[in-house]
Amino acid sequence: MSEAIHGSGGEAMIRLDRLTKSYPGRPEPAVHELTLDVPAGRIVAFVGPSGCGKTTTMKLINRLIEPTAGRIHLGGTDVTEVRADRLRRKIGYTIQQTGLFPHRTVASNIATVPRMLGWDAGSIAERVDELLNLVGLDPQHYRGRYPKQLSGGQQQRVGVARSLGADPAVMLMDEPFGAIDPLNREALQNELLRIQAQLRKTIVFVTHDIDEAIKMGDRIAIFRDGGRIAQYDVPERILGEPADDFVR
Repeated sequence: MSEAIHGSGGEAMIRLDRLTKSYPGRPEPAVHELTLDVPAGRIVAFVGPSGCGKTTTMKLINRLIEPTAGRIHLGGTDVTEVRADRLRRKIGYTIQQTGLFPHRTVASNIATVPRMLGWDAGSIAERVDELLNLVGLDPQHYRGRYPKQLSGGQQQRVGVARSLGADPAVMLMDEPFGAIDPLNREALQNELLRIQAQLRKTIVFVTHDIDEAIKMGDRIAIFRDGGRIAQYDVPERILGEPADDFVR
């Protein structure tokens, strides 16, 4: 049995209990008995080499991929057995290249989850404008535009706004700024940190860039091959007290 891996301090919003994902024909699991707590209101960055299981782990949390074994707890509730579509409506999700619907306006994209949850039109319109202001886009200028009429950085801001649509407590961000040029990437990182200082969401942030992990993460989980954690700690200790040569 794997030992639990905890960050220092903070009640867990997400708890992964011996989470495992195996694929037929592969000798080793993609994620192997991973036990990890993500504290409420914090950003935890997953970082590691390609194929190490960090994105797979993130997709297990909202069950875009179903676990082979193990449990997923959100806010103290075991969600492993609940309907996956209902679970996903409670979790914000942002990916690289945004995944915006190209045939829908900015407002319609942001309204996706509130509409699925049955919000009335007035509440949805108010929420769209609130979120556009939050991510630094003037609603009057942007709510009626289509994704193709936006720059990459603007599309990514809309992607963040959409993930916040129904005010989820938990957000999953899979290399959300990976395809953005360095200047816009830094601006978007700063914008997310500003928003996080206001909203205090629980965020799992996947990146392949250790510098980004150090900047964004309150805690960092460094993955090694096979979906195992080499070290999980605050950035200062990752830098000053690496657990082994792999982390170093």
